[in-house]
Amino acid sequence: MRAMLEGNRVSRISVRGFAVASATAVTTVGAVVGVASGDTQPSNTNDIEAAASDATLLADIPAGQQAQVQTASLTQQADAQAMAADTAAKKTAAEEARKQAAASAIEKQRAAEKAEAAQKAADKKEREEKAEAKASRSSSRDAASFAPQSSYTVAQVQAMARQMIPGDQFQCFSNIVNHESTWNYKATNASSGAYGLVQALPGSKMASAGSDWQTNPATQIKWGLNYMNDRYGSPCGAWSFWQANNWY
Repeated sequence: MRAMLEGNRVSRISVRGFAVASATAVTTVGAVVGVASGDTQPSNTNDIEAAASDATLLADIPAGQQAQVQTASLTQQADAQAMAADTAAKKTAAEEARKQAAASAIEKQRAAEKAEAAQKAADKKEREEKAEAKASRSSSRDAASFAPQSSYTVAQVQAMARQMIPGDQFQCFSNIVNHESTWNYKATNASSGAYGLVQALPGSKMASAGSDWQTNPATQIKWGLNYMNDRYGSPCGAWSFWQANNWY
C-alpha cells in the first residue's frame, strides 16, 4: 500500500512554493488513513495540515531526486506561464492589427471622398466658366450691328469694343490697343505700314473682317479679336505675350 501511494505522490507532483505532491494524492492518503483508523472526519484538511502533508511527501522523495522534481515542476509552471503570455500577446496583436486595418480603411474612404468632392468642385467651376464665356460671347455684338458713321470719338470706339469683346477679356484687349494706337482707328505706322486700332500689318489683312476696315472701328475690333483668339487663345493670352515681347 505504501509503495502505491508513494508512486501516486511522485506522479502527481505540482508546485506549491516548491514542487510537492498533488492535492488529489494528499486527499487520497487522508481518506485511506481515516478508513483504516475508523475516523469519521471529512477527508479534506485545512491549509496547515495540507502544508504539513506536502512537506512530508517531499521529504519522502529520495534526496537525490528532490532537485529534479523541483526543477521539473518549476519548468512546467514556467512553460504554462509562457504559453499564457504568448496567447495573450497574440490576442493583443490581432486586436491591434484589426484596429489599424479599420483605421486605415476609414482614412482611405475619407481621402477618396475628399478627392471626389474636390473633383466635383473643379468640374462645377469649369462648367460655370464655360457657361459664362458662352453667355458673354452670345451677348457680344457683331461689327455689322453698328451703323456706319463718318467719324468716331475715342469714347465711341471704346463703347463699341466693350459690346464686342467678352467682359473678362476687355481689359487685356484695351491694354494692347492703348499701346498700339491709343484707340485711334486711323493710326498709321510710318515705318512699317501697320494700321488701325490693333496695328495690323499690313492693314489690308483686316479686309477679311470687312471691306470698310479703313474707316470702321467695329471692323477693326472684329478682326483684332479674331486674330488674338486664333494666335494666342484670347486677348489676355495676347496681352501676356505682348508684355514679354513688346509686340504680339
